[in-house]
Amino acid sequence: MQLDGARFLITGGGSGLGRQLALQAAARGAHVEVWDLDAAAAAATTEITGGTSQRVDVTDTAAVDAAAAAAGAIDVLVNCAGIVSGKSLLDASEAAIRRTFEVNTLAGYWTTRAFLPGMLDRDRGTIVTLASAAGLVGVARQTDYSASKWAAIGFTESLRAELRASGSQVSTLVVAPYYIDTGMFAGVRTRVPLLLPILKEAKVATQILDAIASGRQQLVLPPLARVVPALRVLPVRAFDVVMDLFGINHTMDHFIGRGR
Repeated sequence: MQLDGARFLITGGGSGLGRQLALQAAARGAHVEVWDLDAAAAAATTEITGGTSQRVDVTDTAAVDAAAAAAGAIDVLVNCAGIVSGKSLLDASEAAIRRTFEVNTLAGYWTTRAFLPGMLDRDRGTIVTLASAAGLVGVARQTDYSASKWAAIGFTESLRAELRASGSQVSTLVVAPYYIDTGMFAGVRTRVPLLLPILKEAKVATQILDAIASGRQQLVLPPLARVVPALRVLPVRAFDVVMDLFGINHTMDHFIGRGR
């Protein structure tokens, strides 16, 4: 994928990793359209990137379809919008649980369905899904978030299979990072920062864009997180002991977040 001159659309581009991706993609010569529920935040991003923006609720299929028609053809769709509640199962409200799945999982269906037909017609394009390392292993106080990211990974893998079976040149990229210092997970802590560091937003954005440019289909960060699927061969209790050694289920003990 040649980024210079490519048309990007980034959901959740008004802040956090989405904004950083927009800034760096624009710096590489891409035209970037930003979608965000916060119109002012989206506009603030485009003031820097020189691209375009729309206020879009990505959980609203009619709004997505209308905004997609206005956006026109794109080369790279980045499903970056995401939320986290950080509550245990019994403390999370029904509305919060539903909202987590609507934003983190279902929104990716609606945006992809809106733009994939055009990509298939042109036989090129990339669908990028921002999942999480929490989509590889369940984490305490993330029953909704972790499950929504497992679903996002499964969505991307199944879509990749469909595209491959049809002989399409449209590609997919799933990104599964550990915690990033965007503020979304403010307060989280890691027991072994040398092996499982809190990732730097700018560096993660660079790695994602490099992955798009090189045609990678999966990006798991940091490297240690890549061994999680292999550890599934262990008995459940042994697997849980390994996760406890790394303090995975205490990372959210001091979670504050930023409310989005």
